[in-house]
Amino acid sequence: MQSNTRVVSASVVLRETNIDTDQIIPARFLSTTERKGLGRHAFNDWRWQADGSPNPAFAFNRPENAGRSILIAGRNFGCGSSREHAPWALRDLGLRAIVSSEIADIFRNNALKNGLLPIVLPEADVQALMARPDDVLEIDIAARELRTPDGRVHSFPLDAFARTCLLEGVDEMGYLLARDAEIRNYEHTHEDRIHAR
Repeated sequence: MQSNTRVVSASVVLRETNIDTDQIIPARFLSTTERKGLGRHAFNDWRWQADGSPNPAFAFNRPENAGRSILIAGRNFGCGSSREHAPWALRDLGLRAIVSSEIADIFRNNALKNGLLPIVLPEADVQALMARPDDVLEIDIAARELRTPDGRVHSFPLDAFARTCLLEGVDEMGYLLARDAEIRNYEHTHEDRIHAR
């Protein structure tokens, strides 16, 4: 994973509420354990028409949204099953942050484990952001703040461990592996204390 200190981008808006993980990545694409390439199937049934051509009405197919890395979504984003493929697909699509007034707990945890930042803000703030998708937003992960061009600052909750992993660009295993020397030292000194009794 890449370290995430700041995300600076305009946003893609999906106003729909209750976007579940099957809409994010349909079950027929879950047979792989490879993360690469899943972005093509993110929101598959909305993005592609029956003949395989892009649906021009869908937000991620609009030229002005190309390269944007912040999604602002309707309430209860990521509900449904616990598939980890959902954040994989969104990361592979190029997203680095999801903003909504409600994000499903299991999706939120899976997102954080995969370097995708879920931001929960009050509904009125989310609606205000949706109304101005071309504003370039700045997300400061260390400060836990989303800033708008007009100077507004939206603080968001993010637990200390998740924040550290995002800033270091590691998952839980990567966090432990980076502290291998400290763990070995603790085990060695702990063993000495046991034998000294």
